[in-house]
Amino acid sequence: MSFRDRFFTPKVFKALWSPISIGLLVVVAVAGIVVGLPVAVAIGVGLVVYAARVGAAIPRNGRTRRIDPFVLSEPWRRHVQSALSAKGRFDRTVRATRTGPIRERLVELSTKLNGAVDESWRIAIKGDEIDAALGQLNTKRAEGELARLQATPGGADQSAAIASLQATIASGQRMQAVSTSTRGRLELLDTRLEELVARAAEVSVGAGDSGVLGNDVDDLVTSLEGLRLALDEANNSAAVDTPTDPLVEKPQTRPPQ
Repeated sequence: MSFRDRFFTPKVFKALWSPISIGLLVVVAVAGIVVGLPVAVAIGVGLVVYAARVGAAIPRNGRTRRIDPFVLSEPWRRHVQSALSAKGRFDRTVRATRTGPIRERLVELSTKLNGAVDESWRIAIKGDEIDAALGQLNTKRAEGELARLQATPGGADQSAAIASLQATIASGQRMQAVSTSTRGRLELLDTRLEELVARAAEVSVGAGDSGVLGNDVDDLVTSLEGLRLALDEANNSAAVDTPTDPLVEKPQTRPPQ
């Protein structure tokens, strides 16, 4: 997780506005003034204590949950398995590299690739959630119902039912487009990760440029993070725009004739 993601969490927000945190700031500042510190210095010490308490609430930059590809459906499971496999082979290359500057550099890049695997996992989770939501929308049935209603004349109630079904179908189409696009981009990024593993082997024996490899690792992590953020935004938009699907909530109820 990026520092921004780890900072903007409920735990940190509570620490920022906690009476204990603010109380510590005030108590330390007052105590400093009482013992003869200049006011500015006393306040500064109080702020340091306050910042330390808030900083302690920031989650550490590690995996917050175990990566388990088997909780996902295909093709998301396969993408996560591919990322884990590639990272494992990268680490084996690092362990087989002779001790020295090249190995130290590869160890550093291996740590960065942890971020790539984590992002792949988070992307796959969101993609799997989108596919599950698509299944709940039941757009095929909505399309059939829409065709039936459009083929027969009706009043205002039927027009409202048609509009609802059209909105459901449009929502499903948007979600399908996001799912398809995400799968394509994640597959491309998986291929790039595989390429980095092969090039790491070259670097380990002195036949490759560790600087170029490092730049490409950074670019891969950034690309994955960008994809995940775009997916977050798409999911948030879908949560706002997706209409209530009458076929999901009331499968026994048909729109008025």
